[in-house]
Amino acid sequence: MKNVKIFPDLDSLAHAVAEQFLKLAVKAIATHGRCALSLAGGSTPRKIYSLLASEEFVKKIGWQFVHVFWGDERCVPPDHSDSNYRMARETLLDHVPLPKDNIHRIRGEIEPAKAADDYERRLLSFFYPRFRRKEIRTGELLPRFDLVLLGIGQDGHTASLFPDNSALDEKERLVTSVYAPPEITPRWRITMTLPVLNNASSVFFIVTGAHKRETVQAILNDSKTSRKRYPAAMVRPKRGAVWWLDGDVAGSSGRERTKKRRL
Repeated sequence: MKNVKIFPDLDSLAHAVAEQFLKLAVKAIATHGRCALSLAGGSTPRKIYSLLASEEFVKKIGWQFVHVFWGDERCVPPDHSDSNYRMARETLLDHVPLPKDNIHRIRGEIEPAKAADDYERRLLSFFYPRFRRKEIRTGELLPRFDLVLLGIGQDGHTASLFPDNSALDEKERLVTSVYAPPEITPRWRITMTLPVLNNASSVFFIVTGAHKRETVQAILNDSKTSRKRYPAAMVRPKRGAVWWLDGDVAGSSGRERTKKRRL
């Protein structure tokens, strides 16, 4: 089932996501001693990150047990205005008691292929401290994030997985470099691959804005055409993804509504 939650505006959506993250983090820390969180870039998550850094939430989360990763990154230095890391640092990381060793950023400032290799090693070292690279096989040694936050573009891309890009067919790599379409800047990106995203315990798609309404409706209708056309439709974790939408993208308004659609 696809779980769809609709809110009248970004403020109410952000508060609901923050509340749910709090519950997931507490459960993960109690269950296995840590919470592995993969952040999304772009403008939509800013409100959520700022809220998590507010007095209402910051003291309720055991940040010393939270480890922060990124689903993708632009190939820019960490202080660049386009950096996903910089956005998260300014809105969240600088305002919570998170140990520096718990921040696992993608090194977007180095050559793309090397950055992808470096981040793949970091993932494996974190989730499988005793791994040996020759042991990597499809379906084995996959990271399992407690929560992956994702957005989508109007073209249906998610993380840096773009329509008709060879990265969508990647089965062996955990992380790969991507050269984005001409209308996307900066074009070189680093992204986690579909096997990693689909192995997460929880995946939240957070989408706002009327300009994405047609794309979201096509994905939620779940036709074979949408799965081929929109990379976000290929993110299909075992437990299903939760779609958090504002009234503009959902084409509705009013109080929160929750509905489910069959996968």
